[in-house]
Amino acid sequence: MAASRYWTDSRAPRYSLLFALPLLLAYEGLAWFLSDPAAGGLRNGADVIIKALFIMVGGQRGLLAFELVLAGIGVWLVARDWRRHPGALRPSVFGGMLLESAVLALLVGLVVGRTTNSLLQMLAIGQPGTMDLATQLMISLGAGIYEELLFRVVLVGALAWGGTKLFGWTPRTAGITAALLGAFLFSAFHYVGAYGDPLELPSFLFRFLAGLVFSAIYLTRGFGIAAWTHALYDVFVTLG
Repeated sequence: MAASRYWTDSRAPRYSLLFALPLLLAYEGLAWFLSDPAAGGLRNGADVIIKALFIMVGGQRGLLAFELVLAGIGVWLVARDWRRHPGALRPSVFGGMLLESAVLALLVGLVVGRTTNSLLQMLAIGQPGTMDLATQLMISLGAGIYEELLFRVVLVGALAWGGTKLFGWTPRTAGITAALLGAFLFSAFHYVGAYGDPLELPSFLFRFLAGLVFSAIYLTRGFGIAAWTHALYDVFVTLG
């Protein structure tokens, strides 16, 4: 019974989004702290893409609009969920979500890495980073928030919706197709721009499979756990 309740509660917006909030604040705070010219003012690429869309429409005011939209949607989802399921938050749920995310992060590297090895008999996850440790950690935290927001919530969600509404596919077919296409774009994203990795089949396949795993985590466990799993996995790689 307790396990069943945890499974349900941890997916609910009041837990999922509040669980993701410290990750967002940590990333934005570290990005602001490192935004001096000496640090290069780097940010996670998905963060740049999302905010660039708002800047194109509203200029620098677009950043404020993005923050207001993001906060407004989050508050609305949490408030709506709380009205439907009133009651105090249980700290043990957040503790369980953090532990689950850490375990899943380790499994992503182990399972996806071994799968890639078995397919190619080698694994090359990009090239050693040239950024300092603090910047790499900041980029890792941003990956959890903004890459999951862009590639899972927005992209996979939009592709699945389009498959059912525009092409008349079943939700299962639309979901699988969206996850596959989303994973392909997620992997390709890591090879774009000045800080993109050299395009190599082993690393591309690894990230493609990781994208499928993150999509599965998002669909079954919610945004909060998917974001923390992604962020912790990148942090483990950075510190390893």
